[in-house]
Amino acid sequence: MTDRTLTIDGVRVPQFLYGTAWKEDETERLTALALRQGFRGVDTANQRKHYHEAGVGKAINEAIASRSVARSDLFLQTKFTFRRGQDHRLPYDPDAPISAQVEQSIASSLQHLGTDAVDSFVLHGPTMSEGLTKADWEAWRAMEVIHEGGRARLLGVSNVNLGQLKAFCDGARVRPRFVQNRCYAVLGWDREVRAYCAANGIHYQGFSLLTANRQVLAHPEVARMAERHGRAASQIVFRFALEVGMIPLTGTTDAAHMQADLDAFNFRLDPEEVRRIEGLVTR
Repeated sequence: MTDRTLTIDGVRVPQFLYGTAWKEDETERLTALALRQGFRGVDTANQRKHYHEAGVGKAINEAIASRSVARSDLFLQTKFTFRRGQDHRLPYDPDAPISAQVEQSIASSLQHLGTDAVDSFVLHGPTMSEGLTKADWEAWRAMEVIHEGGRARLLGVSNVNLGQLKAFCDGARVRPRFVQNRCYAVLGWDREVRAYCAANGIHYQGFSLLTANRQVLAHPEVARMAERHGRAASQIVFRFALEVGMIPLTGTTDAAHMQADLDAFNFRLDPEEVRRIEGLVTR
């Protein structure tokens, strides 16, 4: 029913992404499973603490080699993560300048993923919880160079508040095209950041939509909507995300759940249902 892709600066972007965090040795198998179930957007990071990027690459390249997908069918997104978000398995020299760390990280990512360019390269959170530092700008300038050289088709930022996002947009030569945030219903589904994104040509990616919002999944209002539409509560949440302009991420490890998640494209919520979900835990 709903178009499953957007086109952003000439890049085709699926409106639902498969997230590969926290899967460790199962990463290759689960990424391959997600591709077989129909996902064409894959989110990873060069952060061995939480991701196994090389496992993602093995799954992708096996799928391409078997001709079940083409590289042009896929949207690959990875991230640069500062030292504080890493463990001892670093993808760069920690004593190198930040710009060199970014360069080393993307070179490693491209090797892991078996590609000459990623579709999206995301700064995996600023160094501080408020404001931007010199290190943040050094990383962003290095990412802009990578984008301008063609190795990252789009740039994005993750785990940012509204003030940080505005600062990036005000100071960047290449403005972010994505924001990826954990999205809590109790905080209004990140409404202010989403509104700023919508007004400034930025696309909001929401993660932990289920795990961060268990109270919504259990809410009688959502149960009634699920019964009305003949869907699960999780599908109602993902459909809500699509209705309000998010690109949702799922990290499910179950094939049936992968199919159910993608079924969110096959029905609609009415405007009143969307309004109710927006205000469920903020009223």
